[in-house]
Amino acid sequence: MKHHALEQLQVIAEVGQDYPEHAMSRNKRLERWAELLEQNPTRRLATLHQTEYQPIRERAAMRADSSPISVAFEDTLLRAAGLKNDSYGEARRFFELTDNQLHKVICYCHFGATVSAATAAHYLRKLIARQNMFARLRSMLVG
Repeated sequence: MKHHALEQLQVIAEVGQDYPEHAMSRNKRLERWAELLEQNPTRRLATLHQTEYQPIRERAAMRADSSPISVAFEDTLLRAAGLKNDSYGEARRFFELTDNQLHKVICYCHFGATVSAATAAHYLRKLIARQNMFARLRSMLVG
């Protein structure tokens, strides 16, 4: 079997990238979500009410029309990458977030009934920056 770089293959063949699920890292998925929110920064999006107080099953099933999560679910690329619906639990799984991390992006207690898309994107960008900082520290320590 002969191995070629993607750029080399594109010269001799049409290369489809129809399998983004395997190609999108957690960071890329979060980046894409933030970019989608930033496309319409003044859009008001629904929050989820008191996520931290809901039993695990109810919390996982929580959703709202026009929420930051539904913005992600509207995107064909993220759906093709494996985002199955716009529920809290699915966003937690797909974007590999803790309850605390997702709570800071989506919960009513921080923003009231709605949050601007720009604000939700800002909190996602903070998560991405923190992850990148830890990755750099790890590479410096481990080598």
